[in-house]
Amino acid sequence: MSEDQQKHHKRSFTGFTKEKLEEELAQVPSEQKAAWEKYTVPEGNDVDSIARSIVHHTTTTLARTPYNMDDFGGYQATAHSVRDKLIQDWNETQQVRYGWYHTIKDPKRVYYLSLEFLLGRAMDNALLARGLKEPYTEATKQLGFKIEDLLEEERDAALGNGGLGRLAACYMDSLATLDYPAWGYGLRYTYGIFQQKIVDGYQNEVPDYWLTYDNPWELPRLDISIEVPFYGHVSKYSDENGRTRHKWEAGEIVQAVAYDVPIPGFDTNNTINIRFWSSKPRKEFDLAYFNSGDYNRAVEDQKKAENITSVLYPNDNHMVGKELRLKQQYFWVCASLHDILRRFKKTDRPWSEFPDQVAIQLNDTHPTLAVPELMRVLVDLEGLEWDEAWNITTRTFGFTNHTVLPEALEKWSVPMLEHLLPRHLQIIFDINLYFLQTVEKSFPNDRDLLATVSIIEESQPQSVRMAFLAVIASHKVNGVAALHSQIIKDTIFAPFIKVLGPDRFTNKTNGITPRRWLHQANPDLSNLIAKKLGSFKFLKELSLLDGLSKYANDAAFQKEWMDIKYKNKVRLTNLIKERTGIEVNPNALFDIQVKRIHEYKRQFMNILGVIHRYAKLKKMNAAQRKEVVPRVVIFGGKAAPGYYIAKLVIKLINSVGEKVNNDKDIGDLLKVVFIPDYNVSVAEVIIPANDISQHISTAGTEASGTSNMKFVLNGGLILGTVDGANIEIYEEIGDDQIFLFGARSEQVEDLRHVQRYRNVPMNPELQAVIHLIENGTFGEPHIFQPLINTITVGKDYYLISVDFGSYLESNDLVDEAFKDKKAWAQKSILCTARMGKFSSDRAIKEYAEDIWNIDVS
Repeated sequence: MSEDQQKHHKRSFTGFTKEKLEEELAQVPSEQKAAWEKYTVPEGNDVDSIARSIVHHTTTTLARTPYNMDDFGGYQATAHSVRDKLIQDWNETQQVRYGWYHTIKDPKRVYYLSLEFLLGRAMDNALLARGLKEPYTEATKQLGFKIEDLLEEERDAALGNGGLGRLAACYMDSLATLDYPAWGYGLRYTYGIFQQKIVDGYQNEVPDYWLTYDNPWELPRLDISIEVPFYGHVSKYSDENGRTRHKWEAGEIVQAVAYDVPIPGFDTNNTINIRFWSSKPRKEFDLAYFNSGDYNRAVEDQKKAENITSVLYPNDNHMVGKELRLKQQYFWVCASLHDILRRFKKTDRPWSEFPDQVAIQLNDTHPTLAVPELMRVLVDLEGLEWDEAWNITTRTFGFTNHTVLPEALEKWSVPMLEHLLPRHLQIIFDINLYFLQTVEKSFPNDRDLLATVSIIEESQPQSVRMAFLAVIASHKVNGVAALHSQIIKDTIFAPFIKVLGPDRFTNKTNGITPRRWLHQANPDLSNLIAKKLGSFKFLKELSLLDGLSKYANDAAFQKEWMDIKYKNKVRLTNLIKERTGIEVNPNALFDIQVKRIHEYKRQFMNILGVIHRYAKLKKMNAAQRKEVVPRVVIFGGKAAPGYYIAKLVIKLINSVGEKVNNDKDIGDLLKVVFIPDYNVSVAEVIIPANDISQHISTAGTEASGTSNMKFVLNGGLILGTVDGANIEIYEEIGDDQIFLFGARSEQVEDLRHVQRYRNVPMNPELQAVIHLIENGTFGEPHIFQPLINTITVGKDYYLISVDFGSYLESNDLVDEAFKDKKAWAQKSILCTARMGKFSSDRAIKEYAEDIWNIDVS
């Protein structure tokens, strides 16, 4: 083949359309095509091929010799071997063979925008998804490694904080497993939220530089970069048709560089992708300043650019932090939207078909700036009329609300937006004007309604209510549990029901992936269930778990079930000993509350209950103590760095633990443990070991919760309030498997009013507990006075005093129930058996059918 006959290769950042691909292939000489096909041979999945791949990556990717290897090197080589298989599947998912052939078939795609993706460890998940755990176990064994040791070497990707990010990860798993054409978009933070260390009982934050070593699960796409503008000014001009147009002259431009993470589906070759953006300067440094000796000035732009994706949630207790957080959000949505738009534009479809090809889901208010950005592109850059652009925008976006707390809804000051994003502020004001004009036509002279639904809050200074913008711009707005969805319709979004109608609002109860939270986290239990049900089909059809119900009273099955529970508790005791030095008894009742530390989640009430239990034990004689159910109370979770009260709760938990755990009179009857630096990998050890978990938020404050689902799926009972998804879990598992207490959501406001204005006496048992804190039983009492003030001076906004009596009664019921081991085993089995509703697969199917209008059948 002569040089003239050779095909000149081209690069397409979004792949080829079917027509373009056929055109390109027609130009490829047959000899060249044959060579590519000959050498494009996927590696085998047999043990020899896998071992050969691991050795190859050891000697080439890592540049190490076979005998100069530790477990971390073994992990890296094995991870690259696994990644090879995911990349092959990802390429074929997008272009060639499997599933929807996303690029060639050009189906409607869903784009999931989330500021957090709490993925957890990737290697075990990938091996289980592809059914390769056994051959990789054998291959690594032949090379002198234990697969369990290699899996432990992986660090959690620090790309999220809590439930929001873990939900996004579960949803990406389900999108892949169900063969949906989907992309996730997020930010590649250099540092995660923080590493939590406990020093003298206090939370200390240290940087979580999770990228210390090469991350084998990401593919740098350094050639895919998008320019993101900031600051500057807006000018007007007239186009050739005499229309007034706007042009944003940016004052600063930053590059968004793509890093892709493949997400494998379970029991399918479909592999989708999360694209994370990293911020880089347009030029590395200013050579003129460098040559003049001003080295700091030379790299100033580089530092400013890289700051954008340095840290998840920069502290916004000051103006600099607020501006960086706003900058972070726009950087992310601008890059993501332009990536989405260029993928659409290659098809040469008219803009009117954009919503037929693209569904964008806003995961909370963080990505709401995507609304004015899409309008800016359509109106300013593509030349569409405003009404047409708005019609496209509102048919494209869906909005998931994750809070019932008005103070948790994002707002940005008008002056800051005007400074950072001047054109977007103009567009937001225009959106608001046109919206309010339609409201005025339907409800003339109702000024109060106009002020209530306005995107612009008339505060000092004015601010933009991002949740209102998201509601107005989205064709569907969903809550994440039945109660939550009703509350937001009755409270924070009630005026929009009147204006937009009830059909705009819907519910999509959260779900979790059973692949991660049962099969991976609790493999022994997953294997037992598969043995009893005859297959692992339940991992993709969770409702099949109901088949376990008929074995709930089977003594032999109960023993197998509880033996696995005990094994998991032993594993957790080892982790507790390693992390805290505390020894606990695995035969005790394991009572667990692990989640973000916040006043509304009421870890404070939990530790106050522990103090009450401790005081009761101290008053008992030896005979009475023999009748007591031993309990290990386990806490975990992080408090936001600027959240003083939440950090005091952590201090109180550790101070109580210090006292109780060293009291020889109490021994194993009560232990208090705070596990530091809670993350997904730690959760995978904690959750399978639970006997009971606490989900005790003040009624009406928790949108849904997903940790409650994870605990129950693993055969744990719930002690909880009538809040969030607890209600729907109760409806599924039944009254005997859950311990509910406390005020109902419809009572909360009246109870707060009474607490605030009528000097209601504090619950006497709570008063006794507070007295123990104030008399120095758990250290210097003045340290905890701000905590106590939230109940006294603060008028008990979260109703701890109101609920404390029923909370203690429910704890007593838990103790009594745990004494009957056979009945408890039955309850545990029924908990798992009745969790079919709470799969993320079910939730994603509902999104696809009711919001995104995507069908893969």
